[in-house]
Amino acid sequence: MAATINQARSALSRMFNSERYSRFTLQSYEERDGGSHVEVKLSDDVDDHTPSEQAGQPGGSPSYRPRPQQNYRNVCYLALGTLFIFIIGYLIGYVSHRSPRQEPITCDSEQEVGVAEEAVVESSLSWNDITSLLAQRLTPDAFNSRLSDVEQPDHEAGSSGDGLLGNHVFDSFKSLEMEPWTDVHYVQLQTPNSEKPNRVLIGQEELCQPKGYLAYSATGKAQGKAVYGNYGRQEDLVLLQSLKVELNGTVILLRATGQISLAQQVANVAALGVSAVLIFLDPKDYKLQPSTELYGHVHLGSGDPYTPGFPSFNHTQFPPTQSSGLPTVLAQSITAATAAKILTRIGGPESPLSFKGELDNVKYTVGGASSDDVTVEVNSVLQDTEIHNVFGVIKGFTEPDRYVVLGAQRDAWGPGYAKATVGTTLLLELARAVSEMVHTDGFRPRRSLVFASLSAGEYGSVGATEWLEGYLSSLDRRAFTYISLDGVVTGHGDFKASASPLLYSLLESTMKEVKNPIGVGESGKSLYEKVSGVNFEEAVFEPMQMEDSAYPFLAFSGIPSLSFRFISQGSEAYPYYGTSLDNKDHLGYATAHRLSSLATGAGLVAGQLALRLVHDHVLRLDVQRYKNVLRQSVVKINQRLKQATRDGSAEGLSARWLVMALGSYSRAAADLNTDILNTDLTDTLACHDINDRIMRVEHNLLSPYVSPKEVPFRHLLYGCGSHTLAALLEGEDREALRTQLALATWTLQGCANALSGDIWDIDNQI
Repeated sequence: MAATINQARSALSRMFNSERYSRFTLQSYEERDGGSHVEVKLSDDVDDHTPSEQAGQPGGSPSYRPRPQQNYRNVCYLALGTLFIFIIGYLIGYVSHRSPRQEPITCDSEQEVGVAEEAVVESSLSWNDITSLLAQRLTPDAFNSRLSDVEQPDHEAGSSGDGLLGNHVFDSFKSLEMEPWTDVHYVQLQTPNSEKPNRVLIGQEELCQPKGYLAYSATGKAQGKAVYGNYGRQEDLVLLQSLKVELNGTVILLRATGQISLAQQVANVAALGVSAVLIFLDPKDYKLQPSTELYGHVHLGSGDPYTPGFPSFNHTQFPPTQSSGLPTVLAQSITAATAAKILTRIGGPESPLSFKGELDNVKYTVGGASSDDVTVEVNSVLQDTEIHNVFGVIKGFTEPDRYVVLGAQRDAWGPGYAKATVGTTLLLELARAVSEMVHTDGFRPRRSLVFASLSAGEYGSVGATEWLEGYLSSLDRRAFTYISLDGVVTGHGDFKASASPLLYSLLESTMKEVKNPIGVGESGKSLYEKVSGVNFEEAVFEPMQMEDSAYPFLAFSGIPSLSFRFISQGSEAYPYYGTSLDNKDHLGYATAHRLSSLATGAGLVAGQLALRLVHDHVLRLDVQRYKNVLRQSVVKINQRLKQATRDGSAEGLSARWLVMALGSYSRAAADLNTDILNTDLTDTLACHDINDRIMRVEHNLLSPYVSPKEVPFRHLLYGCGSHTLAALLEGEDREALRTQLALATWTLQGCANALSGDIWDIDNQI
């Protein structure tokens, strides 16, 4: 081979040194025989076999012809050399630029790699590889190490402690190259008046100047006879009215409960004309010291109640307005010790058995018979407060403009260990773990992950809601899931979740993969095996409450959302929320001193949920599960209208069209599943189209017929107002019901149309 190359090189050298090329002739200046001149015509008319036409002269003698043997040898060497160089160049180019062999891709494949045009950005890791890496990087030791960095004794919204923690989050995101940014809002938060404290009196005796308070209470002074209303639930108030207890103008005492929010308690009794509400922690529900102060808010909504529907970037650009969810009555929290002093003096008939608490030396009566009125003064003031939400992003490699958001509340009235500290720690640990998987382990998420540290959560998800209000058009159909990390660990015996039905199946499959961190001697089982029981959905899922930080994402913005928590078995609520006792010691006691392992388990649940959503070609949001939930509501409405028609109270009203709209949704959901089965999942555009259809579902369940300013929670199923399916089960006015039924029907039909995809595929049966 070397000899051939040398011969080719020699031939080329002789040619370039001895010959000059022109457009039409090949001339030799010097020949070995003495410099003969030869001209070769480069013409198609030349007959290569005619000697006289190959020489410079017609019929020339052989002495003037080029030596054919030497020329042929040179030409052969030249051809071989050229061919060899071409082959070497081709091989070098092929080796340098060839792509690895690509395998067919399915949504559920264990070995998922990209198609040829996406080979640069696709992860070559299998799903098992990804979950193993997450488990290796998210450990109890790492959680404990981070926890000490996040602990703050005081980080109330807008305070220096909140600012320091926000800066720590920002710096952590920056060190992970997550391109952090800060979202600033100027909100109005209600705080105690340092010069004029709130007060509670009975007769002329001042019972207390409480440190605890209920933000967004009405302010001023009110007095009246004291009555006792148990938890302030609707059934409690109906029972009170059946006992002929007059509520109008009274001061009502209520026990705090985990069943309904403080805001809902106040709203329920305000509707019956009370002048003030006092809420306390009864020992039957909360095994706390009688002197424990309670903090909370009573805005029946979320966000800054003085800019409803608008972001609080600058108050001056909006007309003065306020949320309809602000209470019109005074509301104040009191200690159990103060409540006992009042309850021993209110008189009246003995209360029903269900009203009985466990205050020492207190005979629970319904009140209204005391000669002394109770006076309540609320002097809290509104403070313009600057709050900072902090964000970081791990960008996707294929669809970076689509993202799942993981969020945690950063502020608290006290230590806020369970609600804020653990959640913020998990947020930072998940950000670190996923970032290292991308930078070190070769993980390539298709879509982006946004990590959000949100402020003013204690005042009703203010930071989260203001962010949604400010960037709703940017988040619309781009943020496809929100996962809350608030309060994920408050016990050690059970697991509960609240979620959009789109996420039911994904949570179920995730829990089958995550090892059980709760219970004793059951660590080998999956979390699913531990908690599922006979029916997973009934065992795990609870209705999402308005005070849940995931609620505004779902009911205001139409983003599928999820919150979950490990809780103590048989316990309805973590008893230390809203008190200064939500600290490391009490959370350690509530979790049997297994906080780090439980928190790591919670991190694996949240992390695997998020990674599955950014990893698969088709989003694992199950549109079929929504059909089942919608059907339950429609069946109840149909039964109610049939009964009302028989009674004559709703003549002419029928759920027929609503049932047909449900049928349209069911067919659209079935068609989508068929399209997924028949789609080449290596086709990026086809997957993108399918994902767009899936992402339209939640958003299109927001009623377009109500204003987000007047009715912020527009969701057909999970919102609040006359537009919801629940309202159709409660209303009595026939004409109002007719309008509500029509609007609900077309909201559901619009959702079905959006799910169908192209305009020519819409099921047009209504």
